[in-house]
Amino acid sequence: MNVPNKITISRIMLIPIFILLLSYPFEWGSWTINDTELSVVQFVALVIFAVAAATDWLDGYYARKYQLVTNLGKFLDPLADKLLVSAAFILLIDLGSAPAWVVIIIISREFAVTGLRLVAAGEGIVLAAGKLGKLKTVLQMVAIIVLLLNNIPFNALAFSVGDILLYAALVITVISGIEYFVKNWHVMEESK
Repeated sequence: MNVPNKITISRIMLIPIFILLLSYPFEWGSWTINDTELSVVQFVALVIFAVAAATDWLDGYYARKYQLVTNLGKFLDPLADKLLVSAAFILLIDLGSAPAWVVIIIISREFAVTGLRLVAAGEGIVLAAGKLGKLKTVLQMVAIIVLLLNNIPFNALAFSVGDILLYAALVITVISGIEYFVKNWHVMEESK
């Protein structure tokens, strides 16, 4: 197994730790920053999420720079992203930071694209993520980080930067999903 794939697997291994931190009622105290409270456990979870998100860039950079792009990497990398982002969005619902309907649409798109990828894999075709899909992932991850920060340092503004990023991520998620299906619909046609 090459280094980029090991980095991707490390991202997957951070997900249960992230989930545990935001699911279990640890009592580690909290900070008040600009009149906004942020729990220590939420901040630690945020750091783990940010590290995991950074490995998404790192594994891709390393794979392209050293020509280590593999079919396993093309499969694992988007899967790791979907697992990390889905877990974070579901936990944000529990924290009251994201509306359930937005998360349902985002996760539904991820299931649909994964289904298309599975059909393609059955035909021996590996579908890599496009540029819009990569933008979607970045927007989702940045929105999650700002929402986990309880909108700090933007909480002095009259609007929520986290909410704006979340809805921008929603729009790009839907558009990229449509683009992905239009571009790869031939896979569905060929599998009949």
